[in-house]
Amino acid sequence: MNLRRLTLFELKDKFLKGEVSAVEIVKAYFQRLMLAESKVKAYITTAKKDALVKEANELDYSLSKWRKTMPLMAMPIAVKDNICTEGVKTTCGSRMLENFVPPYDATVVARMREHGCYLIGKTNMDEFAMGSSTENSAFGPTRNPWNLAYIPGGSSGGSAAAVAAELCVAALGSDTGGSIRQPAACCGVVGLKPTYGRVSRYGLVAFASSLDQIGPITRDVRDAAVMIQMIAGHDPLDSTSADMPVPDYTKALKENLRGMKVGVPLEFFAEGLDPEVELAVRTAIIQMQALKAEIKEISLPMTKYAIATYYLIATAEASSNLARYDGVKYGYRAPKEKGLLEMYMKTRQEGFGAEVKRRIMLGTYALSAGYYDAYYGKAQAVRTLIKRDFDEAFKEVDVIVTPTMPTPAFKLGEKLQDPLQMYLSDIYTISVNLAGVPAISLPCGLSSRKLPIGLQIIGRPFEEEKVLRAAYAYEQASEWHLKRPSL
Repeated sequence: MNLRRLTLFELKDKFLKGEVSAVEIVKAYFQRLMLAESKVKAYITTAKKDALVKEANELDYSLSKWRKTMPLMAMPIAVKDNICTEGVKTTCGSRMLENFVPPYDATVVARMREHGCYLIGKTNMDEFAMGSSTENSAFGPTRNPWNLAYIPGGSSGGSAAAVAAELCVAALGSDTGGSIRQPAACCGVVGLKPTYGRVSRYGLVAFASSLDQIGPITRDVRDAAVMIQMIAGHDPLDSTSADMPVPDYTKALKENLRGMKVGVPLEFFAEGLDPEVELAVRTAIIQMQALKAEIKEISLPMTKYAIATYYLIATAEASSNLARYDGVKYGYRAPKEKGLLEMYMKTRQEGFGAEVKRRIMLGTYALSAGYYDAYYGKAQAVRTLIKRDFDEAFKEVDVIVTPTMPTPAFKLGEKLQDPLQMYLSDIYTISVNLAGVPAISLPCGLSSRKLPIGLQIIGRPFEEEKVLRAAYAYEQASEWHLKRPSL
């Protein structure tokens, strides 16, 4: 039995039934790490094998004691490297934090440990989550397991690549403008961005605080439901965390869409959409209709302003959030500085990469006294209009279906010198973050170059169960989630 081929749900079931031991699980994944990690480069830090095997041995001896209280015991989960892990480096893919070791766990990591999961490693990412290809990391790029010459998406590219390459059973990522869904689409896996406030952000290193959200990346939709069940819920340590009950997401999973109204926005099928992506997504919509869903054309007219709006709001918030990295309290400090001002300047110049510096400058400009109203203030007004578009659409439909990306994954280095083309990779995902609604990406096809294509399903705020239901029904009617890279 190839343990790495099992989903999270299947693996935990076999473990709890005693058909496989914790030691066998740990050894299987470390064997895979030895074979494939040097090709994919999904991780910045990996757990120590001997320590994890010892812990697994102890668990096997006391399994009956923990069986009911820790339902995800021994499951090897990867965590994006901008989520704090006590005693384990959290670099954010940046030289600025290359030696930072948090003294506490993020709430999602604490909940993961409470369920008995093992932290198998911290995954690579675009620096401070600013990027769409995982090429902006200070530790080098991650490669797409389907074709090592292509990008895995970003900024959670390490997490998506690790799941696709069977280097972990599931992973956590963060999504500010598509950073869970876009790499999930590139790597042929499932990525869920929850409603803003559904999952605690405590311990997530901030990029854009009003947009950031933590979510799971998994091999199938049922695993995504299991993972979100584990990490969701109110957290008094996060003032933006919603004090709302968390439903049992696995109970929402059904194999038909009877009674569900599915919206298809005209604006998402316009110029710039790759023909292969359009064909795959429209074929998926036909499949959803065959599952008894009612398909309805809708309009989201303000989404054409989403990229401009996002890159004003997100960069402004990043400018503020990253002001703390000045070489004084923690993080990188430039050597041989001749005074306080020079130390500030050299630390930030040497500690941040080019894309981060570009966005800090954009954000600082947008917040400056003479331009605040013209740029940042106007962007916030347009954000409200984008949210109203979604509110109006959801009066008529239960979920909205779109492509996740306008194209399949592109080659490494292809868009590094053209930031605007890179930013356009997120054109279909950004509006979801601006509106604060939940969305999932799941595979719906392969391009002629055998690269995955992603389908995005968007729902009303705090209605993740409907998003998961629609995704699960389509997934079970297709076989795209069963495809694996030949790495």
